[in-house]
Amino acid sequence: MNTDTAVQWDLVYRPRRMPRIAVAAAAVVLAIHITFAALLTISDTGVHVGGADQFGLALIGLVEAAAILLFTQPRLRVGPAGVGVRNLVGERVFEWDRVYGLTYPDKGLAARLLLPADEHVPVLAVQAWDSDRAVAAMTGFRELEERYRPSR
Repeated sequence: MNTDTAVQWDLVYRPRRMPRIAVAAAAVVLAIHITFAALLTISDTGVHVGGADQFGLALIGLVEAAAILLFTQPRLRVGPAGVGVRNLVGERVFEWDRVYGLTYPDKGLAARLLLPADEHVPVLAVQAWDSDRAVAAMTGFRELEERYRPSR
């Protein structure tokens, strides 16, 4: 299914807490790597550390920070075309005839989109951390599900 901007979405939900934590964690990881890269030449340990080693350590920190920033991406979109779920990388759109509901497991971190044959897809956008906002997203999803999903 096409996920471009021509598709209308009635509900677009993004988590609030997880992206903030991810940005802070990425900044800390990057700062630590850059600091250690800079401090490698201060001490005389008998090991030869060159500029390439320092650059490599900083680059590793940059890659790790970029990976952590993937946690800013989750999103749930609901509309007449179906349900769009973007977790860390890429978005999958499920048409309404394949959607059996959205549930929140008792001991889970995130909601699950229920599919045929007892399959499910985690929806990282809807998390317990966001408390009332997550409840509102679940309620909004269920209202739109009643409107758009064909009766079985």
